[in-house]
Amino acid sequence: MPVEVSSAAEGIALVRLLGQSASNAFNPDSISELADAIRVGLDNEDIRGFVLTGSGGFFCAGADINEFRQHIDAGSIGIMIRQMTDILHPLILDIRSSATVMIAAVNGAAAGAGLGLALAADQRIASPSAKFAASYFGLGLSPDGGTSWLLPRLVGAQVTRRFFFDNEVWDAAACLSHGAVDAVVEEESLLDSALDAAISWGRWARVSRASKELLDHQEHADLATHLKLEQRRIIDAGFEPTFSEGVDSFLEKRSAEFNREGFK
Repeated sequence: MPVEVSSAAEGIALVRLLGQSASNAFNPDSISELADAIRVGLDNEDIRGFVLTGSGGFFCAGADINEFRQHIDAGSIGIMIRQMTDILHPLILDIRSSATVMIAAVNGAAAGAGLGLALAADQRIASPSAKFAASYFGLGLSPDGGTSWLLPRLVGAQVTRRFFFDNEVWDAAACLSHGAVDAVVEEESLLDSALDAAISWGRWARVSRASKELLDHQEHADLATHLKLEQRRIIDAGFEPTFSEGVDSFLEKRSAEFNREGFK
């Protein structure tokens, strides 16, 4: 089984890529299993957040290059790539638009589809052995998995351009320096730090969906258009029970208590 899902804390799930799924063997079957495992968390109203991590020296190194060769020889490479991106790309969209918080605990190399998964997370925490690799140009490919959209929003367009054109590999320190990860912690603290982040940010799961949409939207909309979207979303939020709970908690001088259904 290439993916392991477990409960890490109340309302928090841990999704771990095992063996070849982490090291370099994404194919339509294994990526489908990963997508199914992640969507269980996204669709489960009892789960406020989850941590995605890998195993061994890999977070997720992407597709199986041997399978690429086989499909090139068989003339079916286009079908294979379409099958994988038809699964991966909707998954990226679901992660970005979900109220559920995803934290990437980057324990090793993230490349190709694995890099896209890491970048799609709401927060990335890395160990000193983490690496981000461009990989695409060296294989004669263009990027997929949202990497050409997500990475510029974290590190800037020109830094991303150099990352791709120079076929760079960033170690954990470079990832942190560029802003591609939020923190670097010791290996033994990685999962605990990621779980703490999932618990902390996960408390906003019921109210974060619109904010995530606004943050992604602002990069490609003019201010007037964005202000209209902000207005629509804040009016919508005004009718939610979470707003009533937020107002009550402020007036009562206590912390608001939200869950996926609205409030406790």
